[in-house]
Amino acid sequence: MPVASLPPHRRVPKTPARVRGARRALARLTALCAAVIVGAGMLAVPAQAEPTVEEIEAQIEKQWRQLEPTIEQYNKVRSELRVNRKKSDDLAKKIEPLQLESELALNRIGELASRYYIIGPSYELGAVLVNSRPGQLGEQLTLLDRVATEQRRQIEDVLAVQARFNTQKEKLDTLVTTQVKQEKDLANRRKKIEGEIKTLRASMPKTTVQTANCPTINGVVNAAARTAIRTACAQIGKPYVFGSTGPNSFDCSGLTQYAYRAAGISLTHFTGAQWNEGRAIPRNEARPGDLVFFRSDLSHVGIYLGNDKMVHAARAGVPVNVSSINTMPVAGFRRPG
Repeated sequence: MPVASLPPHRRVPKTPARVRGARRALARLTALCAAVIVGAGMLAVPAQAEPTVEEIEAQIEKQWRQLEPTIEQYNKVRSELRVNRKKSDDLAKKIEPLQLESELALNRIGELASRYYIIGPSYELGAVLVNSRPGQLGEQLTLLDRVATEQRRQIEDVLAVQARFNTQKEKLDTLVTTQVKQEKDLANRRKKIEGEIKTLRASMPKTTVQTANCPTINGVVNAAARTAIRTACAQIGKPYVFGSTGPNSFDCSGLTQYAYRAAGISLTHFTGAQWNEGRAIPRNEARPGDLVFFRSDLSHVGIYLGNDKMVHAARAGVPVNVSSINTMPVAGFRRPG
């Protein structure tokens, strides 16, 4: 059966071959552009590179500069607490005899009060009047007055002793209250520091740190400085542990304290105190053995060796070593003794 042909207005015109080819080229071009865009987007997000050892060390050093002042503040509080505890012990020793003296005086007054309650003061006065002889009455009345004056003096002594006792007791109570608060603050601060140091250590790369021995010291060095230098240099390679004063580990002010203790010079385990425990020395006059302090907050200290070198307990993860003083801003020099 023959197929009926469509009317002229319903016929679909044929697409010319040239147009069809252009469309296919455009589709391929669009796909290619999309691939380029996607590829460019992928190239714009580079792979995350692992940090180098130097970058990790720089980050640790930055964190350490923030942490070290906290550690030295911890040392300050602990040093003050040690002093306050000694004061508390001294006050307790003073209070014991005061308390005993107060009790004895009160017993004397108690005995006197009991006697007058039983026989009354008129008994003594009557005895003086009845037994007095001419010319002796005045002396006996004076004696009686002296007895009364002595009684008043005893009462005043008791009150004075009690006042001294109460004053000392108030000081002790205030001191104990302060110490309890300091201990709580210290415990919280120590916990915070330990957590920060633990974080630092966890991020440290496993590397071997080479430490140089102390160089030969030339120039004017007194006996105390010589002993301190020799002692500090003997600690090279030992670990940094905050709050430690040796002999197996040190922090910065703990090492200087340990070294100068061997030389017979006492230093407080706190950089701020050590700054005030020595004589100020200009940098151009610094000699081996002087203490060299760093940063405006005096948060680090080492023992100067001359030629811009020092021996110091650097930081967590780095043992006691010899290094340049020019790696940190120098605050000044102090000469102990």
